Parts: sequence; structure tokens; C-alpha cells
Amino acid sequence: MKSARYRVAFVVLALASSIASAFDPSPLQDFCVAINDPKAAVLVNGKFCKDPKFATANDFSFSGLNIPRNTGNRVGSNVTLLNVDQIPGLNTLGISLARIDYAPNGGLNPPHTHPRGTEILVVVEGTLFVGFVTSNPDNRFISKVLYPGDVFVFPIGLIHFQVNFAKTPAVAFAGLSSQNPGTITIADAVFGSDPPINPDVLAKAFQLDNKIVSYLQKLFGGNNN
Repeated sequence: MKSARYRVAFVVLALASSIASAFDPSPLQDFCVAINDPKAAVLVNGKFCKDPKFATANDFSFSGLNIPRNTGNRVGSNVTLLNVDQIPGLNTLGISLARIDYAPNGGLNPPHTHPRGTEILVVVEGTLFVGFVTSNPDNRFISKVLYPGDVFVFPIGLIHFQVNFAKTPAVAFAGLSSQNPGTITIADAVFGSDPPINPDVLAKAFQLDNKIVSYLQKLFGGNNN
């Protein structure tokens, strides 16, 4: 039964490739500063290409995605992302894959965005509560409880999350419409930036006391005091 669910998951995720060309070859990293001397360049929009004559099966494969990951961390989840850095053959193909493991009783893939890709997620084990928030000014919260075999789409750039409130672990697989979709975890980015954002800015933005902001910055590693 479990193997059948995994086969269904990969069939669904394969369909994600049909939307991959919608965004690539848009920027494949946060930024790409122009430079006149090509000898000093370190990156193109994506990766440099290997001579096709030297490509091997290893450039297009990865093993071990069936192995459960450790969720013993502060959020109770573990994301195994397979993008162009893990599978070089994904370069220019505009798609990537992730396995997400969730601990029972609150395992959370915390609110985050993918600046360069839409995500399509399928649950293969357990139950997940998922949702995303639309952009300003509406800020609508769209959510659903998912069971094995259920699929949910998170549009590009929108803040979204998944959480496992059940008493048993959960597993999901996600396809993303970029070879390097990027991830911005909201709490880490805001309170854990390097160097830290001025606490006065965050206190006013979130309507918090400065002491609370300082505490959150220490918690997320964004305070260098």
C-alpha cells in the first residue's frame, strides 16, 4: 500500500514539469551583478554546462529519497531538497524535488516563500494542515487539511506552511517549477539576518516591544551582541 502511494506521488510530481517553463530562465539566484571581465565571473544565470559527451547517468540521478529524515529539531521537520546542486542534470530544466518529513504532534515546515518557483505538494503518509497567504491588500489565508494522496499547490512567491497535528509522523513530496527555487523562511530572514536588522525597525513593523525583538533576534541568531 505504501509503495503504491509513493508511485502516485511521483506521477503527480512529474506533471509539475509541464509548468516548469513558465518561470525559467528567469533569475536562478538572488541576483547576478554584471561584470565586464568574463575571467572574473564566477556564475552565470544557473550553472555552466558540462560537455554533453561527458554526461553520465550519475548527473541525472539521486538515491536515498525513500529514507526517513531526522525531525529532532526546534520545528520538528526536515526538508530534503533535490535541486541543481544535488542533481547537476537539472541545469536549465526548470524543475526540482523535495521530500519533507514531519514529526508528530506539531511538526512544522514554518512559514516561508520560494521566490523563484511554484510548489505542488502531495502527501504520502499522515495528515497535514497546509495553507498560504495571498498578497496585499487582501492577505487571504487559504488552507486545507490533506490526507494521503491529496495534492495542494503553493503559488510562486506566496508565504506558505505545512504542519502535522496528528500523533503519527507525516511525509510529503513537493515538485517546484525551478531548478533553484530558493527558500526564504520568514522568521529566520527577519529575526536572523546577518547583520541584524535594527530592532527599532522590527519593533515598529511588528508592533512589538524592543525587548521582545531583541529576544527573537538572539533566538534566531540575528543579534551579534
